[in-house]
Amino acid sequence: MEQRVLLVEDEENLLEAIKMNLELEGLEVVTANNGMDALKRFREGRYNLVVLDIMLPEIDGLAVCEQIRLEDQETPILFLTAKDTTHDKIIGLKKGADDYITKPFNLEEFLLRVKVLLRHSLKGTEEEQELKIYSFGENKVNFATYEAECHKGTVNLTKKEAKLLKLLIDRVNEVVSREQILQFVWGYDVFPSTRTIDNFILSFRKYFENDPKNPKFFHSVRGVGYKFVYAE
Repeated sequence: MEQRVLLVEDEENLLEAIKMNLELEGLEVVTANNGMDALKRFREGRYNLVVLDIMLPEIDGLAVCEQIRLEDQETPILFLTAKDTTHDKIIGLKKGADDYITKPFNLEEFLLRVKVLLRHSLKGTEEEQELKIYSFGENKVNFATYEAECHKGTVNLTKKEAKLLKLLIDRVNEVVSREQILQFVWGYDVFPSTRTIDNFILSFRKYFENDPKNPKFFHSVRGVGYKFVYAE
């Protein structure tokens, strides 16, 4: 299967030059020139690598990186940016990037780093299958089929329930803020009330807790967000 790169750059000439060089390496390249478009393209396709500028229209690259990491912990992200201070690099890596190259850059070095990240992006099908199933307590969730086995039997999760549950599980024992949940589950376009999130948490307690009024796994953190607690 041909490897695909999402290239996000708002300077058109540079975008075309990088795209051409990546294609000469045998890669399929999808492009975007602003942050909103980048997120849309990312959600619509499967990518082995994201090459991302920071100074972008609409949503900057740091916010794009953060949003991608909420939805996908695996796909490598390479920042290619004019922001060249050590502080800038530290922020970029903390947001979830795997590598950081500053402009102007050496093309040969850039292509070598791309190849390294692409190698890291290749996952075996058995590993991918294992990642789709998660067990905790007496419960088991299949994120591929949206089915959950719990004390109530088999429960069919909605897509939004599955996305929220996956986010909480991926950040086990960490508080996830309401803002992160709203961005991850509903995106930038629609912001429902926090009562909606509360109702989802209540549903999880009903499905997965033996005593929903005294939850063991799904906790609300007043004024901050929510936390999935589990020690394997």
